[in-house]
Amino acid sequence: MDIPEILQFVDRAVHAQTDKHLNDLQRRIILGILKGQKYADVSKAYGYSADHVKKVSHELLHILSDVFGEPVKKNNLESVLERQINVNITFGHKNNRHYLKIIDINTIINCPDKSTDFPKNSEYVNTELEEETPHQTKIKTIDKLRGFGLSNQQIADALEISLDVVNQIDLDE
Repeated sequence: MDIPEILQFVDRAVHAQTDKHLNDLQRRIILGILKGQKYADVSKAYGYSADHVKKVSHELLHILSDVFGEPVKKNNLESVLERQINVNITFGHKNNRHYLKIIDINTIINCPDKSTDFPKNSEYVNTELEEETPHQTKIKTIDKLRGFGLSNQQIADALEISLDVVNQIDLDE
């Protein structure tokens, strides 16, 4: 995943939790942290005072800690994002957070406790899903994600399918 995709992932996660998007400085701070820059480097590169960048960074890392449900610091941002991008899609409000672990594109497990261990490969078999057609599975998955309050765009992004496919499910029902 490249930097623009990482920034888009973080922006979506923050927006899902707070209804606010990352601003330009927050995006630049994340970029700077991922590039190993110091706050002074970020402030010089973008014309902000070092104190302002440090203050905004502190607030941003606090927001990311709330969004991802684990402490986020400058020195662990990369590993937190790696875990979140590869394992969990988080969404909802602070008191109504749900976690999904993607095993493969056809098997999504709703897991209220993200510490639960699941197989790390697609050997996991859900017998309920085996009896359904792929189309039925897709409809049920999309309906379940809508039930959690995701928008059609968020669902399309999470399942890595076209927005048109998600919108079509509305028409099929």
